[in-house]
Amino acid sequence: MIKQKSISFVISKITTEQFAIIEENYSKEGGTTLGTNLRFVAVPDHTTIAFFAAFTFESDKKPFIIIEAGCHFSIQQEDWTEMINDETKSLTIPKGFLNHLAMLTIGATRGILHAKTENTSFNTFVVPAINLSDLIHEDAVISLIK
Repeated sequence: MIKQKSISFVISKITTEQFAIIEENYSKEGGTTLGTNLRFVAVPDHTTIAFFAAFTFESDKKPFIIIEAGCHFSIQQEDWTEMINDETKSLTIPKGFLNHLAMLTIGATRGILHAKTENTSFNTFVVPAINLSDLIHEDAVISLIK
């Protein structure tokens, strides 16, 4: 585990990876569920971590809103270097930092969903608050071997 310290970064890009409203799948009478998928990738050549959050709103087990957004975080070179283990050729991302990136990405996704559904009947569906400690339990170790 990496000793927790401040990691300097900037959000270099926010992307809408996918978005769809499938009106015919929505039923006001049916129950609504929300599927969540979080993933991230490291781009060593650019000292970047891209974090993606995908949400699927379902009614009667049929998706009616699908959204996935990504935030691309450029990490300061010095901090990136501290996360690299040359011996194992791996990058270790501290769990607290990963939680922070997830929180920012989910917030951006929430905003994109609002903007895309504004002035529609689907604007009442929001990405709820998520307890990330239930999803991210430990540091992430990524092999940098190609």
